[in-house]
Amino acid sequence: MHFIGKIDKNIYACVTEDITTDEVIITDERIGHIEDHHPGEYENIAPFLGEAVRSPDYILRDKANTGLILKMVEENGKRIQLVLRLHTSGDKPGYKNSIISAWRISKTRWESYVRNKHILYKRNTD
Repeated sequence: MHFIGKIDKNIYACVTEDITTDEVIITDERIGHIEDHHPGEYENIAPFLGEAVRSPDYILRDKANTGLILKMVEENGKRIQLVLRLHTSGDKPGYKNSIISAWRISKTRWESYVRNKHILYKRNTD
């Protein structure tokens, strides 16, 4: 288990208000999943996962208690998508919010998601 960072529960309340912890982790099993499905991606995006969960540009609707997070990393122009499962009071005690998967996405895919998916949260850029 690897500690990624902490979320602002107020931002993620758009997914569910029943968030039990602000801590975010990723497990070795999930890192393996990312490497299996998106070879070479984890090493490229790992340094930016903390920033992505702390300050998402968009949170899109996904399954219950899960959000699709979009983050543009300013310093290098990478666009990251990650799936974040939020821990709620109905889940096993002691668990944390968890990154399920993550990968880079293209500008075209980013724009398609913003245009076609249900946006729960958009970072204020003013």
